[in-house]
Amino acid sequence: MIVSEIIKIGSDLLKKNNISSHLLDTELLLSKTLNKSREEIIINSNQKVHKKNFLKFKEYLSRRSKNEPIAYILGEKEFWSKSFKVNKNTLIPRPETELLVDRLIKIFEGKQLTILDIGSGSGCIILSLLEELKNSKGIGIDISKKAVLVAKKNATKHSLSHRVKFLNKPLESFFWRRFDLVVSNPPYIESKEIKNLSEDIKKYEPRMALDGGNDGLDLIKKVIYKSKTILKVNGTLALEIGNEQINKVSKILFDNNFRIKHVIKDYKNNVRCVIATNN
Repeated sequence: MIVSEIIKIGSDLLKKNNISSHLLDTELLLSKTLNKSREEIIINSNQKVHKKNFLKFKEYLSRRSKNEPIAYILGEKEFWSKSFKVNKNTLIPRPETELLVDRLIKIFEGKQLTILDIGSGSGCIILSLLEELKNSKGIGIDISKKAVLVAKKNATKHSLSHRVKFLNKPLESFFWRRFDLVVSNPPYIESKEIKNLSEDIKKYEPRMALDGGNDGLDLIKKVIYKSKTILKVNGTLALEIGNEQINKVSKILFDNNFRIKHVIKDYKNNVRCVIATNN
């Protein structure tokens, strides 16, 4: 069988299973199977595919048809123009989070910072910041041991292991030092809303990276409280938050002596990130 025939088979199957990105996903899965770039397989659409590879491709296809995220099947996700290893123990990086990284890089360009990333997951936030802020160093903490292993692999992959440490620690753990910047993309979805998420998220992404408690603010509050004691004077706290949480989060920040400096809207014009300093 040739590439073009296989792409049609795959695309038709995913379309039947209501996967909206059926053609793109099929091409990406075949690209992974053949270990060639997507462009290469499209250009060489008459190339024959060995039966062994076709069977491997069908396994990937079966996983995707059950709504498993393409990033988990590929084992990677692009973020800040770089490829990050991901698996079911880490949240899949989102484009909205890149908006936060972008703003922080503009604010701190050329500065020398110590950064703490709370709930670092794949490490994509702190590693992207360190990639651009060449004089800075940081620590990423996560309560998932398996997520920490993924983050360490990403640090090695991007040659940043000498400037970052990833630790399997809870937020409550004692910190012996203070930071210029605390950044976090904490769980912020209300517990009761988890069931309404799309299949690929609620079935496959780690619940503890999504569930923000009854009001969605449990972890956000903890990050804000903890940041009071671990930020330097005039230090910066940068948070990703959920839709329509800005008013409640603003009040929590204000009550804890933080002053909001920037809010960042996502592509649908919702406030999704907030950057504040401690007074």
